[in-house]
Amino acid sequence: MKSDVEDLMPRLLPIECGETSSVLNLDGPPRNPQEYLRQVQLEAALCPEVVVAKIDPKKLKKQQTVNISVAECHAAPAGFSPSLDWQQRQVSSFSDVRQPKQADEEGWKQFCLGERVSQGTLSSHADANVGFPPFLSIVSRFSQATVLTVLDILISWFEERDFVPQLGRWLYALLACLEKPLLPEAHSSIRQLARRCAQLRSNLVRCSKDDDNLPALNLLICLVARYFEQNDLADQPE
Repeated sequence: MKSDVEDLMPRLLPIECGETSSVLNLDGPPRNPQEYLRQVQLEAALCPEVVVAKIDPKKLKKQQTVNISVAECHAAPAGFSPSLDWQQRQVSSFSDVRQPKQADEEGWKQFCLGERVSQGTLSSHADANVGFPPFLSIVSRFSQATVLTVLDILISWFEERDFVPQLGRWLYALLACLEKPLLPEAHSSIRQLARRCAQLRSNLVRCSKDDDNLPALNLLICLVARYFEQNDLADQPE
């Protein structure tokens, strides 16, 4: 019984089969093209249609079992546990601002600075802990487009508002995520930031080295000018 290969190959590659074709030595080299094709044909015919791999079970890696112990959180001491209503409100608030759209200016302002600070209805000192800190787990997920968008939103807010500590933390984190070489729009944004910091520094009410905002303003100016090579904005040594 002819195999499928034998049925097809004569039609695709006609071979003149002589008397010697039946005594071909498959171990020897073919002496001409016809002999080569016939040799391939016979080799194919000898191949089984189904091949089953033989696997030694002893050589397989044994499935590893990992035991994970789940430890419970320590119960809150009496009077330290927040109410269920408070927890539900925090979860709802966090869910609303967890992933604001890239172009959602108000959402980003509230996410970074807190609702009341972003709207200018509460002083920075009274609202110091409102807004989400720029944790690495948050900022590291930002694409460059998002970094630039949030940076522009906060700088625009800063143009019309005073400096607040949470703003400084976010600006520092976003600058740390800004890739070099800078895109043209990034150049413009960080230069705007440095100029605003310098303007605010020159208008400090107390004009004192002890002003709480002075180190932060100096740091932002330094990073823009020295690290991002906007040298014309750099503070010169006295």
